[in-house]
Amino acid sequence: MIKVLFICHGNICRSPMAEFIMKDLVAKKELEDCFEIASAATSTEEIWRGVGNPVYPPAREELEKHGISCAGKRAVQVTRADYEYYDFLLCADSNNIRNLMRIIGSDPDKKVALLLDYAGRPGQSIADPWYCGNFDVTYKDVLEGCEGLLQYLMEQNFI
Repeated sequence: MIKVLFICHGNICRSPMAEFIMKDLVAKKELEDCFEIASAATSTEEIWRGVGNPVYPPAREELEKHGISCAGKRAVQVTRADYEYYDFLLCADSNNIRNLMRIIGSDPDKKVALLLDYAGRPGQSIADPWYCGNFDVTYKDVLEGCEGLLQYLMEQNFI
């Protein structure tokens, strides 16, 4: 089983979009049994008294436009233990990587990358729609990254 954790700052926009887009792509290829897919935040800003906020409404609405549900998802924070558990820890931007490294310490197994690295766009970030408001652009970037990741996993015979 391939375990993928998508990571952004608050786990209410980009990383949950990636989680549910990837789950949708995997389901369409009938590969659900081959994957465990989740998302998390590097911060606790969207988590209050141990309970995370739900997916930000415009992000949820963008997913719904494409027939994807994220019902029940609430923000959680990434932990040091997640590094050992997941095979891929994919971040939306370089700040997420920097903050993730503060949590996990180091990346000796080379599990940490930017999602867009898998779309042939190494070093590029996915803009945070919380600030820019372009949820459609974020969706397209995340989709491109997830499609590239799935293609990579298939080409490398992970599946």
